[in-house]
Amino acid sequence: MVMFIPLFVVFYFILIRPQQKRAKEQAKMLSSVKAGDKIVTTGGIIGVVVSIKEKSLSIRSADAKFEITKSAITEITERAGDTDAA
Repeated sequence: MVMFIPLFVVFYFILIRPQQKRAKEQAKMLSSVKAGDKIVTTGGIIGVVVSIKEKSLSIRSADAKFEITKSAITEITERAGDTDAA
């Protein structure tokens, strides 16, 4: 019984805590997306956000327009209005 406590602590710091941290970062990113942001979806589609609804958003990729769920966003590659010349 005594061995289960350290084992649980190790699992917490190796598995559970990093997963919770990634979930918080993902939720923060999804709440900060706005029209004009360039995004990448989980399916690999790169597009620009056109409009945002409560649980979904419309993106334009090349000549096509898609409506996807917010949870399908993997990353925001470029923010709207950023004019950083790197």
